[in-house]
Amino acid sequence: MSKKVAVVTLGCPKNQVDSEIMSGLLAQDYIFIDNPEEADIIVVNTCTFIQSAKEESIETIFEMSRFKESGTCQTLIATGCLAQQYGQELMQDIPELDGVLGTGNIDEINKLVQASEGTRTTLIKEGIPEFLHNELMPRKRSTPDYFALVKVAEGCDNYCTYCIIPYVRGHFRSRPEESVIREVKEMAAQGVKEIMVMAQDTTRYGQDLTGELRLPQLIHELARIEGIEWIRLMYCYPERFTDELIETMRQEPKVCRYIDLPLQHADNKILKEMNRRGTIEEAEILIGKLREAMPEITIRTTMITGFPGESEQEFLNMVDFVKRVQFDRLGVFTYSQEDNTPAGLRSDQVPLEVREQRRDQIMQIQQEISRVRQQRWVGRVTRVMLEQKQPDGRWMGRTEGDAPEIDGQVYIKGTHTSLQVGDLIKVRILEADSYDLIGEVVT
Repeated sequence: MSKKVAVVTLGCPKNQVDSEIMSGLLAQDYIFIDNPEEADIIVVNTCTFIQSAKEESIETIFEMSRFKESGTCQTLIATGCLAQQYGQELMQDIPELDGVLGTGNIDEINKLVQASEGTRTTLIKEGIPEFLHNELMPRKRSTPDYFALVKVAEGCDNYCTYCIIPYVRGHFRSRPEESVIREVKEMAAQGVKEIMVMAQDTTRYGQDLTGELRLPQLIHELARIEGIEWIRLMYCYPERFTDELIETMRQEPKVCRYIDLPLQHADNKILKEMNRRGTIEEAEILIGKLREAMPEITIRTTMITGFPGESEQEFLNMVDFVKRVQFDRLGVFTYSQEDNTPAGLRSDQVPLEVREQRRDQIMQIQQEISRVRQQRWVGRVTRVMLEQKQPDGRWMGRTEGDAPEIDGQVYIKGTHTSLQVGDLIKVRILEADSYDLIGEVVT
């Protein structure tokens, strides 16, 4: 009888794609289940982006290791970014761990599991990871039937001074357009209506293959696929966000009026020390262009507080920028001192309590901005993707301005028995707070 395997995923949607590929591969040789407590083999796909992500990954490995005593687990594997970065240390410090797999070896997950069942095994390629998935690899999607993640490239060449990703994911490498298109056609045939297009640096897509930024051309092709209704762009760096891409978004009705534009700071000196390209003035011009081309667009960004050497004035420049630009959505990370990064080696680290106080200040300002920005939805009729029927019979969904599991929800008044999960329906928005909307079905 085949053994049962469960995969536990931590970190970003890009990591989730890796888990789906490993799950597809494992399902060829094992019985795939969702509950790790009942699994013979548990794979934990880890994250190492910031300190809290590392801690969560290690805690999860320990949590899963308990199933060796209380459950049926015989083999425990760690994969992903933390495994790539600290594979040997994990094997040394966690005796319950039977195997470690690097990010460049995802396609060898079955080989590692089989080897680890006999002896503790580490499988991490020397040098830079080079794995790149294609549409022919088996994939077991963990997202709802109507929604899928589409990773168009792997790795990163930006080398931001605070970030470990280029070292654990390798150089930026785009998938061929034909591979992405074939994958999305297959998804559409399976009933997928919304795709989240992403990479570590999505706007760079295609540059390594052709010397050109090919995201606009790819979007045009994806928009032609029958069945796909929403195309959502994530992780778009501002310095490569061209006028052609703006025009593509404006022209294509299937492209969500939503953009994730990680800026990370709003002071040019700090941006330069972060090794971020472009200036904050250029970013502000880009935001103006986006809003001019698509007045209804929802713009999300992220900021980092307490980068080494960040003075009170440099922080206040961020505060002024956030107040002036009025983002619809904004997430804030406190700076995380990462091993073997240029910023991590600096001696002028900002005390943790200052980083956290600055984060809280920005989030407090943003909460009020979001509350005011959300009011523009009130009175509008908009399309909503239905996601969940609540126990009382009411429905919950998302507008195109809300990314799954990241942004807010729409709560729909009244009970509607004819509706189904994944339906795109028209809803009139009646109320709004800082995060969520309340509306009614328009018949």
